[in-house]
Amino acid sequence: MKKFLQEFKEFALKGNVMDMAIGVIIGGAFSAIVTALTDSFINPLINSIGGAEIAGAIKLPWVDYTGLDSEAALALSLNYGAFLTAIINFLIIAIILFIMVKAMNKVMSIGKKKEEEAPTEKDCPYCKMKIAIDATRCPHCTSEIKE
Repeated sequence: MKKFLQEFKEFALKGNVMDMAIGVIIGGAFSAIVTALTDSFINPLINSIGGAEIAGAIKLPWVDYTGLDSEAALALSLNYGAFLTAIINFLIIAIILFIMVKAMNKVMSIGKKKEEEAPTEKDCPYCKMKIAIDATRCPHCTSEIKE
């Protein structure tokens, strides 16, 4: 069971899987913006020509509202509140995902040990000065280094 959980953890926290999951979530939030734009701005503009009813908040300046009841007048207006709400929701979702990915990367880096770099210098056995690891003679005391 422990091996199964380890394999699942490696699969779920792989970069490709996380990127795909974030893409799906951001895509869903962005589709809400597009839907709100269509429902709040484009449809009322098209319907002002055809006369269909859509609820809204701003009266269109080119539409004559005289003789219309309040429900019909409201139907021929723009609803910018839903569009702004969709944009705010998108930004909140994006920020939360960013924080979650940042936290997940931090947690994943805790378990990993940093690899030590191979030494590039060593001490001369005679003068104790630092010399290149592959040196055969010390540049300070000119002693021959035997390995």
